[in-house]
Amino acid sequence: MTNIIQDQLKSVPVLKSGQTIRVHQRIKEGNKERIQPFEGLVIAVKHGRGLDGSFTVRKISEGVGVERIYPLHSPTIDKIEILKTAKVRQAKLYYMRERSGKRARMKSQNVVVPVENKTESEVSEA
Repeated sequence: MTNIIQDQLKSVPVLKSGQTIRVHQRIKEGNKERIQPFEGLVIAVKHGRGLDGSFTVRKISEGVGVERIYPLHSPTIDKIEILKTAKVRQAKLYYMRERSGKRARMKSQNVVVPVENKTESEVSEA
């Protein structure tokens, strides 16, 4: 049974509340398939990194708040990019639903890109 679970787990980055991420999701329309990115703020990560883990991403689109809940190891997710990380003190950022404009800004945190994500030529230049 554990082999079945290991086969379904994907390699995903560590997601935390306050990160701005871009989720590339495969959308199937008829017989065509395309990749649609969804960029927004992670406001919640639930159930850890296991097979039943999920995360909630929120963005403002044309003045309307849009939230999507993604299963962490969903086969429709192509890749997840972490764009920014903000300093937050809470695990769930549901208070962001009431904020708009300048009040919705998060204090950014200096993020160092891990060495494993860089290519060998970038590491040798630094």
